[in-house]
Amino acid sequence: MKHEQKNDYVLFSLEEGGFPAFGTYFEDHHHKFAKNNIFIYLSSKLDISFDEISLFLKYSDLHQDNGTTFVVVYPNIDVDRFPEQFNIVPTLQEAEDVLEMENIQRDLGF
Repeated sequence: MKHEQKNDYVLFSLEEGGFPAFGTYFEDHHHKFAKNNIFIYLSSKLDISFDEISLFLKYSDLHQDNGTTFVVVYPNIDVDRFPEQFNIVPTLQEAEDVLEMENIQRDLGF
C-alpha cells in the first residue's frame, strides 16, 4: 500500500496484502489530503468485498461536499450495486475521465 501525488489527484493504491490494513492506512492519511482529489486503486488480484468498498462511501460524500473528486478504481466489482453518486470505475483512465467531467461540472456551477 502506498500513496503518491499525481498532477491532479492523490493516488492511494493497494497491489497486494489485506484490505483491513489498507483501510487503516487510508484513514490515518486521509486528513492530509481531504481537500485534494483522491483516487483509490485496488488491484484486480485482490478479493475485496462490497462491504469493504462501501467503507469509502463516507469519504465520497465528504469530497462531494468540499468540491473535490473521490473515485475508487477496482476492476472486479459490479458498479451497479453502489449508489449512483459513488464513483467506482474499472480503470484508472476512467477515473481520470470522471475527474475531468466533474471539473467541467464545477466550472459550470453544477
